[in-house]
Amino acid sequence: MTTANQTSRTKPDVRETRPPSLIAYHVAERGGQSYWTRLGAAWDHDDAKGLTVQLDLMPVSGGRIVLREPSERE
Repeated sequence: MTTANQTSRTKPDVRETRPPSLIAYHVAERGGQSYWTRLGAAWDHDDAKGLTVQLDLMPVSGGRIVLREPSERE
């Protein structure tokens, strides 16, 4: 086992200890309307130099992925 594997097993998973910084949505435009579907979430890195993105769904058609701050109801 490598040191990297040991570290990842001993450090708690960020997703289990902190709420996400951003929520990922797929936005599709149809008939002049926008349809938003939640895809996953993103967490800030401890060094503030990046994000970890976990996608629970992958869009299969056109559209775009939008990252937004979580709302109070999420």
